[in-house]
Amino acid sequence: MDNLSDLKAIWQTAKTDDLPSSKEMLQLIGTFRRQKLRNKWGAIVASLFFSALILVVLVEIDFHLLTTYIGGALMIISGVLIAVTNFRSLKRFNQLQDCNNLEFLAFIEQTRENQIYFHKKTMVGVVSLCSVGWLLYLYETMYRQPLWLVAVFYAIALIYLGVLWFVVRPRTIRKDALKLEATKKRFETISKQLEL
Repeated sequence: MDNLSDLKAIWQTAKTDDLPSSKEMLQLIGTFRRQKLRNKWGAIVASLFFSALILVVLVEIDFHLLTTYIGGALMIISGVLIAVTNFRSLKRFNQLQDCNNLEFLAFIEQTRENQIYFHKKTMVGVVSLCSVGWLLYLYETMYRQPLWLVAVFYAIALIYLGVLWFVVRPRTIRKDALKLEATKKRFETISKQLEL
């Protein structure tokens, strides 16, 4: 009986003020899901729109150099790859509708692994294709200019791409990882408290 009294005392002294209700947890999962779905759909629509816009420009305007068409094709391919990648991950987020805490934690862990793969592999390939395509696409506007102007123009373009690659990209990766980690830690804390 003494163990039961100790357990009862511990149970009654446990602080549960900061635990969200089940309704709040479902709202948190729903908010997470809606936000990610909105971001995925936005990326799909934007990448397909810009790919279609580049295709229309390539078809409607009579370019003289093959490099312009190759550059446009590379940018279109990179846009389609972004759309396909985001569309595939939409399936995962649509399946998130009804889940418990442990399933949500497993989902977040899988999302984190997918983010790491995306940032290390997919994003590198897509950004490389788009960057090379953009530089090739711009060549026709500059090839008749003096060499120093071409050098300045491409230096500015490369600096711009360098800032995107070495400043903006790492910040975005860190920001996404921190958001996901904060959500994961909050749910792990809740799950541990509920197990006690």
